[in-house]
Amino acid sequence: MAPESVEQTIKTKRPSDSAFKQQRLPAWQPVLTAGTVLPTFFVIVKEKIIDYTLCNKTIYENGQSKEVGPSCSSIITEDPTADCYCNITFTLDADFLGKVYMYYGLTNFYQNHRRYVRSRDDNQLLGQLTPNPSSDCQPFAFNGTMPIAPCGAIANSLFSDKLSLFHVTKEGTKEITLLRTGIAWESDRRIKFRNPDGNLTVAFANFSRPRAWRQTVYELDPENPDNNGFQNEDLIVWMRTAALPTFRKLYRRINHSEPGYANGLHSGEYILQVHYIYDVSPFNGTKRMILSTTSLLGGKNPFLGIAYIVVGCICLLLGIALLFIHIKYGKNTTEMISVNQRTAY
Repeated sequence: MAPESVEQTIKTKRPSDSAFKQQRLPAWQPVLTAGTVLPTFFVIVKEKIIDYTLCNKTIYENGQSKEVGPSCSSIITEDPTADCYCNITFTLDADFLGKVYMYYGLTNFYQNHRRYVRSRDDNQLLGQLTPNPSSDCQPFAFNGTMPIAPCGAIANSLFSDKLSLFHVTKEGTKEITLLRTGIAWESDRRIKFRNPDGNLTVAFANFSRPRAWRQTVYELDPENPDNNGFQNEDLIVWMRTAALPTFRKLYRRINHSEPGYANGLHSGEYILQVHYIYDVSPFNGTKRMILSTTSLLGGKNPFLGIAYIVVGCICLLLGIALLFIHIKYGKNTTEMISVNQRTAY
């Protein structure tokens, strides 16, 4: 065989001389400077926080709401089955433009506790009902001899206050429609939570509701049958445990299809009506209602900014301390160079 033919058959690992393989394709690389990065931390997200932990019981007399008696917190503590309503009037100083969301917030509630996080039955939440729930649900697996659905400490402590929002206008007081759906992750609703087949009333006939609940799992949303059972979005949101003891969870969406609220909430006077059910006194917690808009970066969350400031201050203090130690006890360049056998150090 001719030498030319041998050279032609030799394989090479050299990539072809193309723009893609030789990395000559045009590319865009952003130049991150203080002028381009800092404005993203100042995107305006409006927020209104109402702490209603100690709100007083409210009744209606002659069309007017009137505070009477003790706080709802003390009433619920004495009798967990009691009904207590309270109204809180507040003002939005500026228009909340865009989509507005309602959150509930809790403090001093450690959803990140190891035993609490494990206290659930994922097979049960997938619609696989058995008379013997997972042992992880103990001591919230049985109510007497009946198995509990959904079992576990997470489901048992489901946030149960009912919040309503009213707008005070010249024409009177108008209730704002709050949407119960679209608040949970779609992946959770499709993958992690499933209802058993058939009629939910029949499927859960041999199961007890959690001890702290006032209704069964198939009665969580009386207005929408598709938002009941394990696929109830309030339940799904609560079952996604929080990492910190102070947290907020999405509760409702403002219905912007209503006339007058297409562009958000207008400034003015509003009333928060609370059906007070959830007792936070056992863990010395507080409860809040939050109205908030969102931006491209999500809702308002100052944690990252606070973390940067704290870490920066710590680094600054350490730098100053090390500089002081270096000046007071450090060796100069001449001393470091002039080292011999007789040098003490």
